[in-house]
Amino acid sequence: METRSVGKDKFFIVIRGKTRKGFCRGCIGRVEAELQHGELVGLMYGTSNNAGSPKNGGTVRREDTYPLSRHQAQLLLFISSVSKRLEVLCNPQLFSAICELSQDDLVVVKHKKGHLPGLVKNLMQIGRKVNQDDLHMLGFEVEFVDNDHSLSSKKPVPLPLFSAADIVQVVPSYSVPVGLYWKDGQCGGQNRKALTRINSMPTIGSCGRQIRELLTDTFTQNHSLSRSHMEVGSLVEVVSNSGVTVYGVIRWLGVPEGKTGEWAGIELDYDINGCSDGKYGGHRYFTCKGNKALFVPVSKCSPDSRFVCSSAGTENLRPTEGPPALPFDELDEDAPPIPESDAVSLLVGRMKGIQGHINSCYLDATLFSLFSSSLILDKICQTPADSEQPITQNTLRKIINCLRRQGFVPAESVMNFRKQLGCDTFRTEEKDPEEFITVLFQKVLCIEPLLKLRSKRQTSQGAYTFQIFLQKEQVVQVPTVQQLLDASCLSCDLKFEEMPSCLMVQMPRFGNKYKMFSQIIPSMELDITDLLYNSPRECFICGQRAECECLQCLPDQKLQPGRIKQYCNTCNTQVHTHPTRRSHTPQALELPEGGPTDAPTPTHKMELFAVLCIQTSHYVSFIKYGPDPHSWLFFDCMADRCGDDQSGYNIPEIRACPELGDFLCQSEEELGRANPSQAPELVRRLLCDSYMFLYQTQATPLWRSDQQQDQP
Repeated sequence: METRSVGKDKFFIVIRGKTRKGFCRGCIGRVEAELQHGELVGLMYGTSNNAGSPKNGGTVRREDTYPLSRHQAQLLLFISSVSKRLEVLCNPQLFSAICELSQDDLVVVKHKKGHLPGLVKNLMQIGRKVNQDDLHMLGFEVEFVDNDHSLSSKKPVPLPLFSAADIVQVVPSYSVPVGLYWKDGQCGGQNRKALTRINSMPTIGSCGRQIRELLTDTFTQNHSLSRSHMEVGSLVEVVSNSGVTVYGVIRWLGVPEGKTGEWAGIELDYDINGCSDGKYGGHRYFTCKGNKALFVPVSKCSPDSRFVCSSAGTENLRPTEGPPALPFDELDEDAPPIPESDAVSLLVGRMKGIQGHINSCYLDATLFSLFSSSLILDKICQTPADSEQPITQNTLRKIINCLRRQGFVPAESVMNFRKQLGCDTFRTEEKDPEEFITVLFQKVLCIEPLLKLRSKRQTSQGAYTFQIFLQKEQVVQVPTVQQLLDASCLSCDLKFEEMPSCLMVQMPRFGNKYKMFSQIIPSMELDITDLLYNSPRECFICGQRAECECLQCLPDQKLQPGRIKQYCNTCNTQVHTHPTRRSHTPQALELPEGGPTDAPTPTHKMELFAVLCIQTSHYVSFIKYGPDPHSWLFFDCMADRCGDDQSGYNIPEIRACPELGDFLCQSEEELGRANPSQAPELVRRLLCDSYMFLYQTQATPLWRSDQQQDQP
């Protein structure tokens, strides 16, 4: 086997493929030799305190790697999480700016669950270089900038140290670059990794002031042209007092109490300490996640320069910072669901989620709901299938991986997927989500029906979604999903043959206008214990083993209306001696043979993870991205548009909506009395526009943790 030696400064990161011969995805290595048939022989660097020392060697396919410079390799080595290394590379524009950071460049860094602006003071070498082949890891010392335009008077020794993964925004220096030069230094104190300061930078503040003045001048020249176009929903940017440009969307316009002139309430792309959740001066003007609401005069706002259309015409309209095509789109390994800790930073904002195009909202909202954060469908799809559409399946994988790694999927990918589905109506016309779900699971993923339903006539049928059918009088005026499912199964004489891993329940509505119920209360947990065929159940009254159930008792106001009523023989006799129930016809239950009759009845519950909604033919979705009650996101693939109908493009948006958690934590009685017209906008949409509720089993972890994600 012929090999070719290479230079010592040729580094790479493994971006795809399964663990083999010493290397795994996210590992950083140095090329030692190149084999003739396209493999690289290299040394792998570790992920511990001595990450700069090469460990065992191995081979890896060249196409499974991405080349790195020495400087890039050193920056990435300081990121201990291999998944976060790949996330940094998935934003090449930001990573390129981080690699070129100079003294006193303004940056925004993640700090204590928030974001703070600061000045880069030093580039730090971490670790000791014992052997010639060792690499120093590189991090940045950052000094925070106070809101009063000055640097913080408290100078921690040493300054806080940040990795490339901690930097979310870079404001390049407009002065002559000072550069980061090598200079010998001393190691840090006790309980700290060995650090070497690269260039001590004595002059502070002057460069930051120049940046602020230049950005302010640029803003002054442009904002007079744009004020007349400001409205609720406009994408804007504001230059903060510290010189950092922040981005967001206008949620409110008006004159706050105690102020003069028109002000804008802006929901920012990410948290900033000192901001609110939509309150200003003790009054609430809109609702958003804490530390994301900024109130400023409209004169301080200018259009978001990241999405500015060309003034020369409307041809080739595209966002100026649309995610480019990356090598990670072709990864052999599927990206894991987005963990709760990363969902907001990766997904929330404009140009996030799946970009809509030509009536694709039914598809975009469904894909986002199914695959963004939930683990259960990944487990369902792990079973190998003899797919008749491998190309379409591969396109779907690319869409999911792109969403989970970059937080954005361009419209071209979705349109290509629609075309590959093979049905002409899927290419141009709007379809129903349940139609798409059936094609997706049956034709593309080749998965057996998720639901197995049995009637008392002993006929069994499979389905991918469950459609609610019932008479309006069978449940209360404002029902829960639990009540609707119970009533529908009883009235249609249906039971689940086995516990489903995923249950998608379609609400009783017909077309785009007619809704059987003006509002439906989401059930955060769905108890299907009483809906399982041939499964033990307990008496509704006394808790003993039930032997019959009664459909006519379902809406009874004296017997907890809306819940299934099953009774033991004794309670059944007593309940139906009441004059209003003598005409009822209870039905005997199918019970498993044998087994103790006094054994505890096991419960079988499912948990809500997404809701599809529709209003005037447009689908949107809510997803619950973690176990915290406030971990809710709202997704609209066509929240805004740039340009005209012929040559423009849609701007998708994802918004954090923790207010859903506050609302849904109330009891069913309180929720039933709630007035949707007085509820926040997104709460009202969830209650009044619900189309399909998506549930997953509680038998397995529903959301992926950070520790699970970091495992190679």
